[in-house]
Amino acid sequence: MLLLEKIFAVISIGNLILAVVLIFMERRNIAATWAWLMVLLFLPGVGFILYLVFGQRLSKKKLYRLKEGEFSHFRAAVDKQKHVLEQGHFNVNDPAMERHRDMIYMNVVSDGAYYTQDNTLQVFYEGNGFFDAMFKQIEGAREHIHLLYYIIRNDELGHKLIDLLVKKAEQGVEVRLLYDAVGSAGIPSRFFRPLQGVGGEVVSFFPSSIPFLNFRVNFRNHRKLTIVDGKVGFIGGFNIGDEYLGKDKKLGYWRDTHLQIEGKAVYMLQARFFLDWNLSAPKRMQESFAYFPEMNDLEGKIGVQIVSSGPNSEKQQIKHAYLKMIYKARKKIYMQTPYFIPDDSMLTALKMAAMSGVDVRVMVPGRPDHLMVFWATHSYLGELLKSGVRCFLYEKGFMHAKTLVVDTQLSSVGTANVDIRSFKLNFETNAFLYDTKMAQELEELFMADLADCREMTTDEYLNRPMRSRMQESLTRLLSPIL
Repeated sequence: MLLLEKIFAVISIGNLILAVVLIFMERRNIAATWAWLMVLLFLPGVGFILYLVFGQRLSKKKLYRLKEGEFSHFRAAVDKQKHVLEQGHFNVNDPAMERHRDMIYMNVVSDGAYYTQDNTLQVFYEGNGFFDAMFKQIEGAREHIHLLYYIIRNDELGHKLIDLLVKKAEQGVEVRLLYDAVGSAGIPSRFFRPLQGVGGEVVSFFPSSIPFLNFRVNFRNHRKLTIVDGKVGFIGGFNIGDEYLGKDKKLGYWRDTHLQIEGKAVYMLQARFFLDWNLSAPKRMQESFAYFPEMNDLEGKIGVQIVSSGPNSEKQQIKHAYLKMIYKARKKIYMQTPYFIPDDSMLTALKMAAMSGVDVRVMVPGRPDHLMVFWATHSYLGELLKSGVRCFLYEKGFMHAKTLVVDTQLSSVGTANVDIRSFKLNFETNAFLYDTKMAQELEELFMADLADCREMTTDEYLNRPMRSRMQESLTRLLSPIL
């Protein structure tokens, strides 16, 4: 027994020393530092292993390394647009967007998010309509099909997609499929063999070189993109799987939001796929105008910026764009997100808006798919209620939409949740939309969803059971690393 006590003491002391050295040398933010210290102190030995797997920072030195000359035309276009915006000579299609030039400029400077305003958009809010539209575009592809998804399931919908991609590859269409190694964990290699057998290329993002142990498990590619012939693009919350058609008995109806984009904003989706593919694939894609075809006589009028962020950048571009939208609000802010674990800056922005008389409404799922995240979400909702924010729990099924609408003018649809993981650790992409009609359509969807929600009240929150209070308190402390 004495020997075991000595071993435990040595492990505990070593755990503490290594924890302090590793965490403080990495200069984490204070919230994440304390969260990891709790894990390491209360789970000696095991906690340090968890830190090694989940707590490592990502080296940015080799990420997205461009060869000389790659995307030079895009970089030149971005520099030119930045200069035009600085000179005040930039014209916008929608007069209501005049007051949002500063946000356009911020996204151009921080992320090189080139602003296009010749786009046509279609919104999908349920799976059947979205997958029908996407499969129709894939069916009509003539040159290439590029897909990037966090989750691809080995189920009926997954096989339907692979069968269609096989058919297109057999017709001579270039097919490239990039999936996240952790999001799609467990999918067998044989699932992709029919596509690979006919010339389709399949690559996983940040796979593990060691079975059952991935030291980059914390940094996931959470994007969901489809680009067809460089002319049509899809972005939003839907992954590939039967559950997104509402076939999961536990979660039920799946409420999500996805966009189909036609116009020059597709160039930016294509460029994002290009970068992610070349980061992951042994065979790099060669830049070619074939992937960025000319688009003439476009009839669209919608302004779009494609903004990406991830652990390769310190700027948190999507979060900053969200904050910019919130601080610009004068009348209303409508937010939908499946996971709500905001940092102090986001929480403060929403509270200040509500206390300034802005109608702030946040909609989250009323049923959990990840219990700890669900409990943490409720702790933050309780804090918002005190400032006058109205909080709604979606109960028809599972709410997975990631949308933000401000003043029926600005809106965003994409892959990022309103949580620390999406803003700092995951690779994400959002479409920021500058168009009153699009904002109105998304706002109307939000208002329609309220019929399937229960509003959380301050009295309800204050009178919640002690068990709920304890769950929320614990997960709130761990929220920076959830």
